Amino acid sequence: MLRQWDIQLMVIPALILIFIFSYIPMYGVLMAFQDYNIFNGFWNSPWVGFKHFSMFFHAPEFWTILRNTIIISLLKFGIGFPAPIILALMLNEVRQMFFKRVVQTISYLPHFLSWVIVAGFAMSILSTDNGSLNILLQKLHLIKEPIGFLGRAEYFWGIIVSTSVWKEIGFNSIVYLAAIAGINLSLYEAASIDGAGRVKQVFMITIPSIMPVVVIFMILAIGNLLSAGFEDILLLGANPVLRDVASVIDTYVYRVGITNQRYSYATAVGLFKAVISVGLLTFANYFARRSGNSLW
Repeated sequence: MLRQWDIQLMVIPALILIFIFSYIPMYGVLMAFQDYNIFNGFWNSPWVGFKHFSMFFHAPEFWTILRNTIIISLLKFGIGFPAPIILALMLNEVRQMFFKRVVQTISYLPHFLSWVIVAGFAMSILSTDNGSLNILLQKLHLIKEPIGFLGRAEYFWGIIVSTSVWKEIGFNSIVYLAAIAGINLSLYEAASIDGAGRVKQVFMITIPSIMPVVVIFMILAIGNLLSAGFEDILLLGANPVLRDVASVIDTYVYRVGITNQRYSYATAVGLFKAVISVGLLTFANYFARRSGNSLW
């Protein structure tokens, strides 16, 4: 560290930010084991042990929330995780640089839009009053009357997953394109001489070469399996009719913690999610280590 003091000095601001915004707030985890009162503070609020955890496990909506969280997370993982990889592989095969850059730019842009704007787009497109999707379906004679997509539970999971994938697919593909750009071109030349076509080169060279990066991001994605989403679900699932399919752990914590001011109960629910997420991350890393690629 002394020999690299100048480089280490550059890391210090980031470490300070992490300590202030990630470690110091962990002090608030104490609320999960208390009947916290904002006037009494942490040390004067009565300790109740695992009371709030027990209340959450026995809550009438517990299984509904857990089901929605797991299903939405698995759908986002199953569709949203391979989507940027496929996009990166497809863009890598494009030889017209102008077209490639245009597609990259268009696919990146949604990432920089807030969920408020994206949700507004989705509501406008899916609206029963001049919504472009309903107009298109009616023009194609697939439906006779406009469908209230955001008012029907059977469409909600599909809407959430598709908007999430659309928003993040381009930006998430950047790291895979960078990994592909680092592949030795002589491997493709040798494969071409041996008679391998473009498709075979993708499966025999490109995918195996970027697999270490894919495994690392897969581990991180598995660790976030209980993070089904917050802003997107809160905005697009605001209709009370969708409560049974739109209520996930994050929105539940917001509802009971901020809206109902049950701070200790909400902290217990959030801590439950965090512990499970750490466990999933640990198991994913353990199995990934056997392939030679892991976080630690």
